[in-house]
Amino acid sequence: MRLFVSEGAPGSLPVLAAAGRAQGRADLLISTVGPEERVVPFLTRPEAPVLQLDSGNYLFSTSAICRYFFLLSGWEQDDLTNQWLEWEATELQPALSAALYHLVVQGKKGEDVLGPVRRALTHIDHSLSRRSCPFLAGETESLADIVLWGALYPLLQDPAYLPEELGALHSWFQTLSSQEPCQRAAETVLKQQGVLALRPYLQKQPQPSSLEGRAVSNEPEDEELATLSEEEIAMAVAAWEKGLESLPQLRPQQNPVLPVAGERNILITSALPYVNNVPHLGNIIGCVLSADVFARYSRLRQWNTLYLCGTDEYGTATETKAVEEGLTPQEICDKYHVIHADIYRWFNISFDIFGRTTTPQQTTITQDIFQRLLARGFVLQDTVEQLRCERCARFLADRFVEGVCPFCGYEEARGDQCDKCGKLINAIELKKPQCKVCRSCPVVKSSQHLFLDLPKLGKRLEEWLEKTLPGSDWTPNARFIIRSWLRDGLKPRCITRDLKWGTPVPLEGFEDKVFYVWFDATIGYLSITANYTDQWEKWWKNPEQVSLYQFMAKDNVPFHGLVFPCSALGAEDNYTLVSHLIATEYLNYEDGKFSKSRGVGVFGDMAQDTGIPADIWRFYLLYIRPEGQDSAFSWTDLLLKNNSELLNNLGNFINRAGMFVSKFFGGFVPEMVLTSDDRRLLAHVGLELRHYHQLLEKVRIRDALRSILTISRHGNQYIQVNEPWKRIKGSEADRQRAGTVTGLAVNIAALLSVMLQPYMPTVSATIQAQLQVPPPACSILLTDFPCTLPAGHQIGTVSPLFQKLENDLIESLRQRFSGGQLEESLALKAKASPKPVAVETTTAGAQQIQVLMDEVTKQGNIVRELKAQKADKNQVAAEVAKLLDLKKQLALAEGKPLETPKGKKKK
Repeated sequence: MRLFVSEGAPGSLPVLAAAGRAQGRADLLISTVGPEERVVPFLTRPEAPVLQLDSGNYLFSTSAICRYFFLLSGWEQDDLTNQWLEWEATELQPALSAALYHLVVQGKKGEDVLGPVRRALTHIDHSLSRRSCPFLAGETESLADIVLWGALYPLLQDPAYLPEELGALHSWFQTLSSQEPCQRAAETVLKQQGVLALRPYLQKQPQPSSLEGRAVSNEPEDEELATLSEEEIAMAVAAWEKGLESLPQLRPQQNPVLPVAGERNILITSALPYVNNVPHLGNIIGCVLSADVFARYSRLRQWNTLYLCGTDEYGTATETKAVEEGLTPQEICDKYHVIHADIYRWFNISFDIFGRTTTPQQTTITQDIFQRLLARGFVLQDTVEQLRCERCARFLADRFVEGVCPFCGYEEARGDQCDKCGKLINAIELKKPQCKVCRSCPVVKSSQHLFLDLPKLGKRLEEWLEKTLPGSDWTPNARFIIRSWLRDGLKPRCITRDLKWGTPVPLEGFEDKVFYVWFDATIGYLSITANYTDQWEKWWKNPEQVSLYQFMAKDNVPFHGLVFPCSALGAEDNYTLVSHLIATEYLNYEDGKFSKSRGVGVFGDMAQDTGIPADIWRFYLLYIRPEGQDSAFSWTDLLLKNNSELLNNLGNFINRAGMFVSKFFGGFVPEMVLTSDDRRLLAHVGLELRHYHQLLEKVRIRDALRSILTISRHGNQYIQVNEPWKRIKGSEADRQRAGTVTGLAVNIAALLSVMLQPYMPTVSATIQAQLQVPPPACSILLTDFPCTLPAGHQIGTVSPLFQKLENDLIESLRQRFSGGQLEESLALKAKASPKPVAVETTTAGAQQIQVLMDEVTKQGNIVRELKAQKADKNQVAAEVAKLLDLKKQLALAEGKPLETPKGKKKK
C-alpha cells in the first residue's frame, strides 16, 4: 500500500494518525506530494490524502482511508461511530472551513474565528460530558475520535480557540494530542508552523459561505437520541424503584440565610438596575431573570443559597430627574424603587433581598474600602478641567452643555460630540458654551479628582484571574472582555465626581465631591447584604466557603470582573470575589432596539397589561436567552413557541397523563409492570435529567430548558405509540399495559413539574397541586429519576395549563409596542388640550427625553473611555456610530413634531 499526503492539507492529519495506529499490520509506504501533483489518474484535479491499495484501487476520502486503517487494526464498526462521521461531514466541516478561512486567509481573530464553530464544539463537549466517557463512542478510542481530532487540531492547537469552559472537550483533545501517532502526524503536516501551514491549501479553496450570515435564530440545535447501554438501563430502573425513600431530608430554612461550614454556599447577585430606568425585557433576561433561574435551581439542589439585588440610586441622572419632577433625589429614589420592586414581584423573581444603595451601610462600607486603598497607596490625585455653571452652582456633565462646534461651526453641538460633523469634542473646546438648564455661559475651572491606580493593581488582578478562571464558569464573552482590557493596558480610573447626590468622599479637600457610581455601585451588593443582616461579612469576607455567582449583561463585565476585584484586592480585607461571572449578549426587539422614548418594545411595567401570564414571558425570554450571541424578541415567535412548545408539547403531555389517571383509573395511579421499552424510557429520561443538571451547573440556562421539552416529547411519543385510551378497552393484558403507560407518564409529569420550577414557578406549582405531588418531591431535584407517585397515589383535579395565543391578539400587541400608538396618544393629548400644543407635548415627552439623555450620556462615557484607552479605531468608530444614532433620536424627541416648527438656519 502507498499513502500519499501533502504538507498543509488538513485531511492528511487524521490519516497519518490512523496509519500510525495500524503500524506493523501491513506494509505501507508514505509519500509526500506537492499541492499540484495529481496522484489518482482518473481525477481531473489534485487530491490528497490518497491511499493506493495493493489491488491498484484508490481511496481518497479522509474518513474512508482512516476507516481502512482501523479495520486493519481489528476495530469493529458500530452505529454511533457512523453517526459521528456523518455529523463531522455535514455539520463540523462547513463550520470548521469557515473558521479556518477567517483565521488563516482573512487574518481575523477572536470571536470572528470561534463564532462559526462554537456550536459544534459545544455539541462535542455535551456529548462527552453527558455520557461520562473519555471518547466519543465509549471507553476506548474509535475511528470517530481520530477523524474529529484531525479535523479540529489545526484550530484547537491554539489554546485561544479551545474554550476553557468546555472541560470535557478540553480533556478529550489533550488526551488524543498527547498520543505518539497524533504527535507525529501534526509534526509532518504542520511543520512547526501551526495553522499557518494550511495557508497555501486554504487560499486555493473557494471562500466558504459564511455561517455568520445566517439569520439570528432562536431555535436550538437538533440532537440525536442517545444510544443506551444495558448498564445505564439497569441503573435507571434501580433509581426508579427506590421511590420517595431516595429523597434526602429538606435542609432547615434559616433567617437570615448565612454560610454553613461544610455545605455548598452559593451567593448570587443580579446587576443593580439604575433606579431611573424602567427595565425592558432585555434588562430583565440579562440579569434578574437569569439569576432567578439559577437561584431556584440551587435551592432545589439543597445548596445554601442567598440571592440579592437592589436599585442603584446615586448619580447625575437622579439629580436631574428630581429637578424635572419637582422632588428631592431621595423622593425620586423612593418612587422608582417601588416601581422596580413591583415589576420584579410580578415576574416572580425570588430575591432573598431586594435593597437599595442609598443607605448608611453603603456609605460606611464604601468609605472603608476607599480608606484602605488610600492607606496602601492605590489612590492618585489629578486635576481635571471642567465647565462650571455659576448660576446653577455646579460642574456640568457633558449632556448639559451646548455650543458652537470648534470644527464645523454647527451651533447646537453638545458637550461630547457634534451631531453634524460627528467629531468628538471636549466640552471646554466648545465656542459660546451654554448651560442647558439655565442658558447662562459656564466658565472653565479646574477640579481635583481621585483616581484608582489600576496599573499598580494589575499584577494582583492577573494573579487572581489565573487562579480563578480555570475550572470556573465565566462566560466566554466575560473572559474575552477582561482579557481585552488587560491586553490594552490598564489606566488610572477616576472615582470621584462633582455632584451632591452620592456617597461622600471622606478626604480633606474633597468634601464637596462624591464617589463615582462606577466605583461604589458594585459595593452596593455588600451594603444591601449588610442591611439584610449584621453578619454580612460571613458572606462577603469568606472566599474560602462562598461561591459568588454574578449575573449581568456584557456591558457590566469590566466593573464586576476588573474594577471591583481591583478595589477589593487593594483593600486587603479578604473580600469574596466573583467565582463565576455570567454575562449575556443583548436581546433586541423585533428588527431593532428597545426604546422607551419612542414607545418601541415591551418594558417591565407594560408586560402585565398584555394579558399574557408572567410565566409565559419567563419561558419565552429564557427560551431565547442571548447566551452565545445576540437574540431577538419576536411576537410571531412568541406565539409559535407558546402554541407549539408549551400548549402542544409540554402542556399536552402533562394534561393527558393526568387525565388518563382521572378518567381510566378513578384518580388513583395504577400498578406499573415495566417492559423493556419502559425501562429504556426511564433511562432516556434519566439521561436527559442528568444533562439538565450538567447544563444548569454550568449556568447554561437556555440549553437546560431544552432538556425539559425533550423529556416531554419523549413522553408524548410514548403515549402515542402505546395508545392507553385504546388498550383500556381491551384484554386484561391490554388494561395492565394501559395502567403501566399511564403510571409511568404521570410520574414523568411529576418530574417535569420540579425541573420546570426554576423557569415557570407558577405553572410548576399548578402541576404539583393537580397531581398532589408529595411535598418533599416538590422541593428537591435529584440527579436520578425515582418513582414519586407510586401505585395507589391519589391525584387532584386536572385542567389545562396553557391557553392558545391567537394571531389577532399578537398582531394588536405588535402594533401597540411598535411606537405607533405612542405617537397617536401624544397627538390625541395635544388636540384635546386647551393649552398651546407646545406646552402639552413638552410635558408629555419630558420623561422620554430624559431616558434618551441618560442613554446618550452612558454611550458618551463608553466612547470617551475607549478613546482614553487608545482602543482599536474600528471599535471606537462602532461605538461612535451608536452615539450618533442616539443623539439623532434625542434631537427628534426634543424637536417635538407637534410644536410649531421654529426653523433652522441654512448654511
